[in-house]
Amino acid sequence: MRVGITGHRGLSTQVEEQVRALLTDRVKEYDPAELVGVSCIADGPDSWFAQTVLQHGGRLEVVVPAAEYRQGLPDWHHPVYDRLISRAADVHHTGMTESTSEAHQAGSEILVGLVEELIAVWDGKPARGYGGTADVVAYAERNGVPVRVVWPEGASR
Repeated sequence: MRVGITGHRGLSTQVEEQVRALLTDRVKEYDPAELVGVSCIADGPDSWFAQTVLQHGGRLEVVVPAAEYRQGLPDWHHPVYDRLISRAADVHHTGMTESTSEAHQAGSEILVGLVEELIAVWDGKPARGYGGTADVVAYAERNGVPVRVVWPEGASR
């Protein structure tokens, strides 16, 4: 089973703890021998999901939206990003250089094309900018990829 991830970054510590628990529960539903998690491994749900997939015994594939993508992520996240990408069974690239909203959406579209299911850490609200979680969910739905929303009850961004 090939499963992708999309989700909101910059969540509070309390919401992070709840989301991590929900992601762990979701990942445990899959047979580790058949699980391939696909992620852009940004800070937040992308990397939490990737870490959980690996801990569960699944394989990880990474989509890199742009050559400058890593530099656009927070400095504190670089060691996590580097560790995860080094453990990836495969790495997919958009071919874009600048880490823009368009590159992020292109990366997400590649991700959606690689998976049988998309997990969305999403509050159900519109995207704050092009390429946000709501845009990725809408793209998956338009392309017939089932979306499983994971969001703690009563939580907010």
